[in-house]
Amino acid sequence: MATISSRILLVLLLSMVWCASVDAQGFGRGRMGRGPGQGQGPGPGAGPGQRQGQGPGHGPGQMQGQGHGHDDQHEVDMEVFHYLLENHDKIRRTVKELDNGVETLTESDVPSVAAHIKTHVEQMTVRIEKPSPIRMRDPLFAEIFQHTKKIKMVHEDTPKGVKVTETSDDPYVATLIKEHAKVVSKFVERGFAEAHKNHAVPGRQPAQQGGKAFPKVKQHGGVFNMPNAAQQPRPGSKIAVDVTQSSEPDQLNPAIEKVARFVNLYAGAGKEAADVEIALVFHGGATLAVLNDDAYNDTFQTTENPNLALLRDLHHAGVQMYVCGQSLQGKGKSAEDVVVFVDTAVSALTTNVNLQSDGYTYIPLGN
Repeated sequence: MATISSRILLVLLLSMVWCASVDAQGFGRGRMGRGPGQGQGPGPGAGPGQRQGQGPGHGPGQMQGQGHGHDDQHEVDMEVFHYLLENHDKIRRTVKELDNGVETLTESDVPSVAAHIKTHVEQMTVRIEKPSPIRMRDPLFAEIFQHTKKIKMVHEDTPKGVKVTETSDDPYVATLIKEHAKVVSKFVERGFAEAHKNHAVPGRQPAQQGGKAFPKVKQHGGVFNMPNAAQQPRPGSKIAVDVTQSSEPDQLNPAIEKVARFVNLYAGAGKEAADVEIALVFHGGATLAVLNDDAYNDTFQTTENPNLALLRDLHHAGVQMYVCGQSLQGKGKSAEDVVVFVDTAVSALTTNVNLQSDGYTYIPLGN
């Protein structure tokens, strides 16, 4: 009896060791571990075994990582995705359009490629059933994942790949399915060259680029409105702009034009306006750009200071302005020569240090 119990215990222990070893290699993770032993493959796909599911995807397409953030399986999936793209010329694919969707066949004569195709579609079935969207930066794929509950998939393994029937009773979703199938075929045809592109939603016009806007500072520093772009202007930002760039005496200093653009970026380039604190520090070659007209004319024999109109607009927009007292006196000028809305500071050094201590981000605008 003791001998029989010992044998049973030994069998159980060996089974546990084998399972742990298989799982460490990427096998045995639910439905995600079949194929070439890597347990990978992004892109919504179809799985084997005449299994039904919901969601977009099949073949070697739709295989890139999700748009903003990765789940625990992402790196594993990417290995299969890259493998299939690198070997896209060894894959063949046919698409038959149906009234309510598509029927596709994706295969390869190379056993390892065929195995990766099956691995990919198997893993994507898991992503669809969770659901766990991917490639959300691409407009078409992001739209498809909004409608997975209306998509029916039937798929089965073939000796060299996977056959998928993907349909929907919703005419709009059926249109998405057909467009998706075309894009996947382009992945097979072109590999990475196609995978690096975004794809439009059928019937939806891409956003048209408008002209430049001047939401706060007029006629200077124009910006393009981009409400859906990444890294939107953040409310409460603080920027210290260190201006040392010189210019011809009769021309507007280009650094001041850039500051007008900074103001307009926060006022209207994003989805909504964001409050920002901007401080300018003039020194070096830019020191004399803040002289009043009389002092400027005496220095350069011009009729006026070409910088003052824009500097006044920046002042009205709430921009703080300082000029380095050391640079000013080094050039033979005094605080009385400076335009009234610019403060004379002890130095540019102390001003920049103080501003950064107060939480301002330092932006240099030099020559």
